[in-house]
This record gives sequence, structure tokens and C-alpha cells, in this order.
Amino acid sequence: MKLILENIKELVQVEETRTTWVAGSNMVKLPVLRDAYLVINDDQIESFGEMKDFSARLVEGANMVMEVDCAGKIVMPGYCDSHTHLVFPTSREQEFVDRIKGLSYEEIAKRGGGILNSAKQMEQVSEEELFEAAMMRLDEIMHMGTTAVEIKSGYGLTVESELKMLRVIKHLKEHSPLMIKATFLGAHAIPAGYKNDRQSYIQLIIQEMLPEIEREGLADYIDVFCDTGFFTEAETGQILEAGAKYELQPKIHANELGLSGGIQVGVKHDALSVDHLEHVGDDEIVALKGSVTMPTILPGAAFFLNMPLSPVRKMIDSGLPIALASDFNPGSAPSGNMNFIQSLACINYKMTPEEAINACTINSAYAIGLERICGSICPGKQANLFITKELPSYRAIPYYFGTNPVETVIIDGEIQGR
Repeated sequence: MKLILENIKELVQVEETRTTWVAGSNMVKLPVLRDAYLVINDDQIESFGEMKDFSARLVEGANMVMEVDCAGKIVMPGYCDSHTHLVFPTSREQEFVDRIKGLSYEEIAKRGGGILNSAKQMEQVSEEELFEAAMMRLDEIMHMGTTAVEIKSGYGLTVESELKMLRVIKHLKEHSPLMIKATFLGAHAIPAGYKNDRQSYIQLIIQEMLPEIEREGLADYIDVFCDTGFFTEAETGQILEAGAKYELQPKIHANELGLSGGIQVGVKHDALSVDHLEHVGDDEIVALKGSVTMPTILPGAAFFLNMPLSPVRKMIDSGLPIALASDFNPGSAPSGNMNFIQSLACINYKMTPEEAINACTINSAYAIGLERICGSICPGKQANLFITKELPSYRAIPYYFGTNPVETVIIDGEIQGR
């Protein structure tokens, strides 16, 4: 079947050949075609162009043709949310109240809150309950424009619970229309029982968790929370080296709480991305330049926790690429709304709408390992995109903060219902 989107007001992020990412001054460049058409053949993008050049020959030979009038509307590639924790047992609104009353993220964690709180709850919830709750969250973010997403474990911190989470993510891959990547984050925190014997927990990850994950084919990536009060550079390197034996490329939590060395250890181990980055100095920028590692900013977490902001302008002006992700999780970023993430990027980090869109599409596609098939409107890529409601321009997406501009979502060439 061929699906024809006609009279598109703005067709955003178009390219004839695939781009790996955009960086530095190129991030402000956003290819846009106005008064356009887009032809989708089965599950792939076939062609696009200006309406004045549209011809019936473009649909010749198709056994079925469906036309969608997009007058006054924007068409964009679906968002790639490259950092989430959306498989979790329950919300943590009490910690939200605790922070309002003045407790810090670190103080809440020391009292058994935070990650350890979710880990305790994880032991008591079934795979079926986790799956049903996560499917609802996936449906929610899909209808806000996300068509590809990374999901981490890390709320288990035991062999049984980490495997439980990863099996749920595998189940989600089989039942959700979204493209999903799974990341093993057993090194999210040190469990309370190992506080005085950190190396024993690390050996549990290496000797018991990783072999079983490999046997069941449960993970695409490996992650470590390399930060102040969590895992050191040396411990992170030890875990990443073990993960490499199972062909798990790293995606690192780094420099959220301080200059932890997480960026440098990530670059050293060819991490696909280093994420958070509230604390970035000149040495970190030098390490990232010329590397294969995508710096990924999580504006929702900094907003929700009232943390220092990543020096995004300095990083872009230094020639680096930037990706944006939601960090959807129950403790520090309980939202997967990538439209709002763009608003935060523009308002708080002084990114232009063009930079923010690049960071949520082509660059975040790279940070999830999907840049060859997602992240832009390009012939041969998967037809994963969305159509907005009537809008004056794509710049209205971050302008109308907190709203959902998305009217129709298309994944693998199929319109997704509600």
C-alpha cells in the first residue's frame, strides 16, 4: 500500500542521503520543505517533494493508495527518546513532596529513597503488572510523537529483579509498535546490603547478571551510573570491560552530580552516549571532540530536581553535537513528553527550535543506535513520523510549552489509533 501525505505546510528534517548526526554550527540548520508531499510505500519512506511537482506516476502500480490532506499541518520524523527508565513499579510522589520541603536528591537517597526505593518495590511486583503499566506509558509517549525509545533496567539491583525488568522490555519489543532498545543498568546504585562490600556487588553484575542476559538475549546496551556517590571511574571501567565481552556497547550516566570523570571513561570505552552532563568543563569538551560518543542532555531531570543546567551553548559553540532525551522515570523526570523537552531546551538552555529538533530526531536517533533507519525524512528510512494539528510553523512546537501538538502518529507506515 502507498500512503500519500499531501499539502503539507512544512515537511521537516528532509534529506536525500542519510546523515549520521549534526554538530556545532550545523545544528541550527534544519532542512524544511514547504507545501510538500510525502510518499510512503508499505513501511518505508519512498519520496518527497513540492506539491507542484506531485504526479500520478508516483503511485502507479500500487495495489492500494490512501491519501491524507495535511493542509496547515507540520510533518516531522518521530522523536527518538534515547534515555528512559519507563519500566518501574510505582510513582514516587512522596519524594517530590520531600524535595519541596528542602531535602536534596542525595539526602533522599541516603534515607533509602530514590533508586533503592524503586528497587525495593520492584521485588514485589509481577512481570505482568510491569508490562501493563509500561505499555500504557509507551502509548502515552507515542501519541506525543515518540516513535523510538530506549528503556533501561536498573530498578532491580538483584539478579532476579534485573532479569525481570529486561524480560519485560523484551516483551514490550514484541507487543509495542515503537522501536525499542534495551539497556542493562545493573550498576544504577549499590544495594544497601553491599554498601560495605562494593566489589561483591560488581562481581554479581559481572559473573551472574551478564551471562544470563547474554543467554536470553535481553540487552542491546550496558549502562553505569558513574557519578559522585555512585560508581567510580575505575568501577565503571571494570563493568564496561565485562560488558564488552558480551558485545554490549556502553551508554553512561555521567556528571549529573559533579565532575565525576564519567565523560572521559565513556569516551575511552567508545560509549554510544554519555547522558545528563550537568557538570561539563573544558577537559570534558576536549574528550568528547572527535569521539564517537553523543553528549545527551536530559532537561526534564534538571527541571524537576532544580539542578544546575548543562553548558549546552558552550558545547555547541565548541563544535559538539547534542542529543536530547526525556529521562522518563518515577523519581527525577516523571514525563516522557519530548515536546516539553524541546521547550525546556529552548527556554532554559537557549537552544534554537532548529537545534532542539535536531537534538530530538537525528542526533537522538544516533544515541539510540538507529540513525540509519530513523531520525529524518529520508528515502529508504522507516516511515516513523507524526502529523501535527494546524500550526503556524514548526517553531510553535516548543513555543506552546506543555501542550501536545501531535494529531496523527505513523509507525512503519501505519497510522496508529487511540
